Amino acid sequence: MEGLLLGSVLSALSTGFGAIPILFFKKLTHRWRDLLLAFTAGVMVSASMFGLIPQALDVSDTLVVSIGVMMGVTVLSLMEKLIPHIDLERQQQVMSEKAFLIVAALLLHNIPEGLSVGVSYAHVNSELGAAVAIGIGLQNMPEGLLVALFLSHQAMSRWKAFVIATLTGVVEIIAALIGYGMTRYVEGLVPYGLSFAAGAMMFVVYKELIPESHGDGNERVATFSFIFGLLAMIILMDIFNG
Repeated sequence: MEGLLLGSVLSALSTGFGAIPILFFKKLTHRWRDLLLAFTAGVMVSASMFGLIPQALDVSDTLVVSIGVMMGVTVLSLMEKLIPHIDLERQQQVMSEKAFLIVAALLLHNIPEGLSVGVSYAHVNSELGAAVAIGIGLQNMPEGLLVALFLSHQAMSRWKAFVIATLTGVVEIIAALIGYGMTRYVEGLVPYGLSFAAGAMMFVVYKELIPESHGDGNERVATFSFIFGLLAMIILMDIFNG
């Protein structure tokens, strides 16, 4: 439980850590944005394919894993339809009322991320939880920065934008505790939970992160960044499992 609390808190607070640059500058270049998104995509692919899915297969079979993955993809797909997707790069001139919408969207999108962390810590191989928490945390960093940048363009002070971006990560702690409790104490739910987390993460990667990192002419450097993210996560998982 201590590991779960530490991992979920650090993962959640990474949103605020990623928003720190807003205190010093207001503009993030396309190139750096694409590099961060691609690196995050690599981390999440590695965590899903070499961490979550293999662990789920160890305690179940391909049918269970397939059901879990499709559940994760379906839930994220439904959430995307219910929550308007706002291009932060293009919303600098919208009215300040939109700030509430983007913060609410981020809060809801953080729920499956927190569940992923909690489910991973509930597995017998608790080191998987630490690896997934790191992966989710890395994803949260550019997300926190982009949200803080958006809020700073809504007649909001940099410090207030930073604080709000940080607080959006708190929901992940609650979701992590719920995910941990459900899979820890409900027999047979662990492989579904692990597969669900993998499906949710892969949906984010292929639907959002990769397309967005390849849309501004930085495809080559973004590809290398993706590979570096994938390898970095493999190394981290090997360290935690070793």
